[in-house]
Amino acid sequence: MLADPTRVRLLWNLIGRELAVNELAALLGRPGASVSQHLAKLRLTRLVQTRREGTSVYYRVANEHIEQLITDAVFNAEHASSTLPAHHRADDRMRGLHPDRTASDRGLT
Repeated sequence: MLADPTRVRLLWNLIGRELAVNELAALLGRPGASVSQHLAKLRLTRLVQTRREGTSVYYRVANEHIEQLITDAVFNAEHASSTLPAHHRADDRMRGLHPDRTASDRGLT
């Protein structure tokens, strides 16, 4: 399920917030129908949950364990492909997902 980069990007964009399909499509630069198909697969595997408001359906990551899984996967991929991973930069929003551990706490500085 998470081998598809579009699904990882969808989950990444849903960490800490909920978004409608059209908002996610705009963020990913993909057609809404394509994004909807990916979200349906994520919903079937219970990685995301939905909330309906009128004609809009809002998606969010199902729980904090999935948020942590996605965060760790992205962090690991950055270490494999970058000399200075984005999550080591002070201004990056990813750092907020590990508020109790600084880079120096993890021995990364």
